[in-house]
Amino acid sequence: MSESSAFCTHILGTDFFGRGNAEALVRYFLFFCLTGVRPCRDILFPYIKENVKEYLQTHWEEEECQQDVSLLRKQAEEDAHLDGAVPIPVASGGDVQQMIQAVVDNVSWQMSHDRKTTALKQLQGHMWKAAFTAGRMKAEVFADVVPAVRRWREAGMKVYIYSSGSVEAQKLLFGHSTEGDILELIDGHFDTKIGHKVESDSYRKIADSIGCSTNNILFLTDVTVEASAAEEADVHVAVVVRPGNAGLTDDEKTYYNLISSFSELYLPSTQSKV
Repeated sequence: MSESSAFCTHILGTDFFGRGNAEALVRYFLFFCLTGVRPCRDILFPYIKENVKEYLQTHWEEEECQQDVSLLRKQAEEDAHLDGAVPIPVASGGDVQQMIQAVVDNVSWQMSHDRKTTALKQLQGHMWKAAFTAGRMKAEVFADVVPAVRRWREAGMKVYIYSSGSVEAQKLLFGHSTEGDILELIDGHFDTKIGHKVESDSYRKIADSIGCSTNNILFLTDVTVEASAAEEADVHVAVVVRPGNAGLTDDEKTYYNLISSFSELYLPSTQSKV
């Protein structure tokens, strides 16, 4: 999964990669996607597939779980015309295990087709919350992230997260990471409620929300289509190359500023690493 954050600082001289107008005074609000956290496809989504049956068996009688199942059933009815769609029968006092298996099969089918329905995301969110709260899961943060973010903040920057994952999910990740609760390092969160990351207008809305010009934002992402959308909104961009991320074309490698670690960002006024 890609993620994004923002931080703000005054930068004097060339741009933060040492190129550009040496007379410019630029104030950056840095946004990055979850480029500092190992991808959801490696941790969060596999957890759902491996544990959904156990979760349903444990929480089946709880109101929250039944609400999730009802929403999934409604979605299944809407999906009935799709090839391979898995129905969820209405509860009728029958075999609970059969009902649970139907929900498991439906969730598996949706995830195999990369569905992002409200019903699926709601169940996933509840499962992740239970897992993080119980200490069964921790978000694995790359080693360079926390030291770098602390330096950015000490330099006067503000850091924001912009992710396709919900704000609630973001807070779970950063509140239960391998580095402990690091929510105090984040100044704000944005998700697709403000717009999708591949739409340039989303970045304009974010700039309005935090009270700055888009030209005062530096956006870090590992997805070039997001980088392109941000640039269209006059946002500064760097592409983060992390293990497991999609590869870049030769043209993309040439065009974009690339970093493989947050420690590679510089404050041009001092030429020291941020």
